Amino acid sequence: MSTLRMTSDLRRQLILGAAKRCFARHGFAGTTTKSVAAAASISEGLLFKHFPTKSALYAEILAEECAADPALQSLLELEPSTETLVILIREMVRHFQEVHELPDQEEAQRLRLMLASHLDDGEFARLIYEKIAGLIGSIFEASLKRAVEAGDAKVIGREPMNLFWFAHHTVLMVCVTRLPTIPCLSYGDDGADLVRQLSEFILRGIGVNEAAINHYLSRELTRESGPSAIAESA
Repeated sequence: MSTLRMTSDLRRQLILGAAKRCFARHGFAGTTTKSVAAAASISEGLLFKHFPTKSALYAEILAEECAADPALQSLLELEPSTETLVILIREMVRHFQEVHELPDQEEAQRLRLMLASHLDDGEFARLIYEKIAGLIGSIFEASLKRAVEAGDAKVIGREPMNLFWFAHHTVLMVCVTRLPTIPCLSYGDDGADLVRQLSEFILRGIGVNEAAINHYLSRELTRESGPSAIAESA
């Protein structure tokens, strides 16, 4: 009796599906590669051929979820421009500021996991940064370049992607201070004002001028600037 050999891509999706169920039920700490392999009806050795560690498996799931997020897709479909750059930063700030308000705390737990990785071997954090760069890096760099060409921003440093990471880390740290039930810092407890103030701070830091910030920061996401027209985790 012949058996149909499963393709590598199909096997990979089968593993991811099983892993999602395991992580959803047991969380990151309570899930093992052995339990994922059992859920996928494969050997643990075969699982490792696709995902060498549990962190790599979890990072891939997060990347897939981000890629499927309609809000993020709307941003990524925008044509590179000053407006896209400003909106990208603002939506990143909004996303992180909403983490501690979500009822299921799933995003907060992911953030704690990423922070713990920095204090351990860094594997999970490196994987997440790699996935984030792959998703957002090109649109950020292209939009920053367009902003400079349009006279809406000045060149800061030699590595444009570093500016994205500086922005990301700034927002991440502000979010960390608000993770505990009693925030470490309240920042005045005005969410809308904090989003604007932090967005302005970051945009100035990456070289965007005041005129462009004031012109675009309050705009809502539109399809006007993109071809198919119309947002860190961790």
